[in-house]
Amino acid sequence: MKAADAPPIVFVHGTRFSAGQWSPQIAALQGDFRVAAVDLPGHGARAAQPWSLDAATEIIASAVDSLDRGPALVVGHSLGGYAALEFARRCPERLRGLVLAGASASTRGPWATPYRWVAGLVPRIPAHRLARWNDRLLRRLYPPEVVEATVLAGYAFHTLPAAWGEVLGRFDAGSMRHVAAPALLLNGEKDTVFRSGELDFARAHPHARIELVPRAGHLANFDAPDAFTDAVRRFAQQLPARS
Repeated sequence: MKAADAPPIVFVHGTRFSAGQWSPQIAALQGDFRVAAVDLPGHGARAAQPWSLDAATEIIASAVDSLDRGPALVVGHSLGGYAALEFARRCPERLRGLVLAGASASTRGPWATPYRWVAGLVPRIPAHRLARWNDRLLRRLYPPEVVEATVLAGYAFHTLPAAWGEVLGRFDAGSMRHVAAPALLLNGEKDTVFRSGELDFARAHPHARIELVPRAGHLANFDAPDAFTDAVRRFAQQLPARS
């Protein structure tokens, strides 16, 4: 039974993945919350759509509206976390809470150099080879119920240069000042790169807190799906009632 004031939850996937990334969380939460997971432009069912943060923001907003329960808790991982930050800035009236997972590192200045290098390297490797490597890695590390939806949806390597090309140089801790709702920085304990700015991100927001998923890395919702889901559930339950 869904509580009358339970916030709807919209999940936004990370680099190269799709809505299928969130299959463990959707399965666990859909009994208590109205939930949706989006495909960002250039990913999943939208593979043919050109990437842009404008389009990403519109997609998240449409998902919030489709749940028809008012402002939503938006959960974004990595690239999806930065897209969620942009959504928070542009659509504050549609946001009830924000979870940034693996997205509390500055994309400005020297921190951006490794990502620019990766974004330049990926187009030089055949997509079918990258897909094969990813399939093998995910299936070796995780059980089918966690990653099979991601594997079956395929990967959006072709979108990576454009997506990170727009994100790099755009976000830092100051971006949190545009988030009008409570925020949770939910990072894998071992994700040293993407949690590198978590203290600065948290300090820049009056109602933000940090929670670490023990022994998890950047793909914390795969590494520890139950712990990740429980953290999202607790945060959702603690959000203030709608005014």
